Amino acid sequence: MSATSLSQDAIVALARQALDIEARAIHGMAERLQGDSGGAFARAVQAMLACQGRVVVMGMGKSGHVGRKITATLASTGTPAMFVHPAEAHHGDLGMVQPGDVVLAISNSGESEELTGLLPVLKRQGVTLLAMTGKPTSSLARHADIVLDSAVAQEACPLNLAPTASTTVQMALGDALAVVLLDARGFKAEDFARSHPGGALGRKLLTHLTDVMRSGEAVPRVAPEAPFGDVMREMSAKGLGATAVVAADGAVLGVFTDGDLRRKIEAGVELRSATARELMTPSPLTIRQEVLAAEAVALMEARRINTLLVVDAAGVLVGAVSTNDLMRAKVI
Repeated sequence: MSATSLSQDAIVALARQALDIEARAIHGMAERLQGDSGGAFARAVQAMLACQGRVVVMGMGKSGHVGRKITATLASTGTPAMFVHPAEAHHGDLGMVQPGDVVLAISNSGESEELTGLLPVLKRQGVTLLAMTGKPTSSLARHADIVLDSAVAQEACPLNLAPTASTTVQMALGDALAVVLLDARGFKAEDFARSHPGGALGRKLLTHLTDVMRSGEAVPRVAPEAPFGDVMREMSAKGLGATAVVAADGAVLGVFTDGDLRRKIEAGVELRSATARELMTPSPLTIRQEVLAAEAVALMEARRINTLLVVDAAGVLVGAVSTNDLMRAKVI
């Protein structure tokens, strides 16, 4: 049957069948962890935690692709890990594996020649060998120190041939290892951010307010005795939509914003003769300069304001930040 002859209902039915098979495979894996497989899983985690070297992941074909993803997840969540291609290991890359490492070998059949051919050498090197396989009686399983049973009842492939459900379970089992290791190591969001400095989380957790705030002459400020005209000129020149009102020593006394201007006009206040002290909102909300930019975002969202004055420990004005500044820094 050609693809074009499939009805929408038939297409959706096949997709749902594949997803159901893979979901049942993962559920079955979770159920097995409550029995003997749970003990093996716990020993695998303990071996990885005790590892003085690195977790070396190996796998051929689709299992190799899964292995690379598991390696990346482990490495980004606090477990030193590297992927070594079994075929390349036969031609020199096995030198990357050192005594004290833990080797996680992935093979659904457990009979991949590239992997099984390495077993004698790996055993002589004194590494701890973890096998993730769908065949607990396979050659790989027999030589392993710990066996993680990743067997599935059937593949999602209609021919029951293409690695589908089996690789899904391998991936999920690798994620489970990484998550447990992450928790056991006390790995925090800040640690994750350090290994993902270019991502959104990295920017939120590593960007300090001093990295994005306006400072020096870019911060609008006027004296309390400044007339209305000077207040408006300062606001227009600095383009922040607000100005701080500061004492002679730089301490923040108040703030005057575009919103305040609209409210004064609506209230019929005589502006031309007013001073900054008469117009300002006294004791405005401020934030300390040493905090993360994400804290400024949270505060501004909670108070529904667009501009925030930044002060030092003595309450002296040192900067200002707007939602636009935070958006340009991609903190929002």
